[in-house]
Amino acid sequence: MGLTYVEGVVTGPTGTSRAVRFMVDSDGHTPVILGEPGDEALLGVVTLEILGFVLNPFSRTIQPARLLLA
Repeated sequence: MGLTYVEGVVTGPTGTSRAVRFMVDSDGHTPVILGEPGDEALLGVVTLEILGFVLNPFSRTIQPARLLLA
């Protein structure tokens, strides 16, 4: 299986925004970690689920999750 990337915009506490290319991780969750310049940006499965999205590993795309109401 290959790597999947998505584009996103990150806004800091001062209101400054920056476009970021995230590598999508579908195997585990990751907390937010602020790294060094040049580090890989990672969008984890927990963040995807919180935002209501899932990774389709076959088409390597992010899609809306089918949410069930209990």
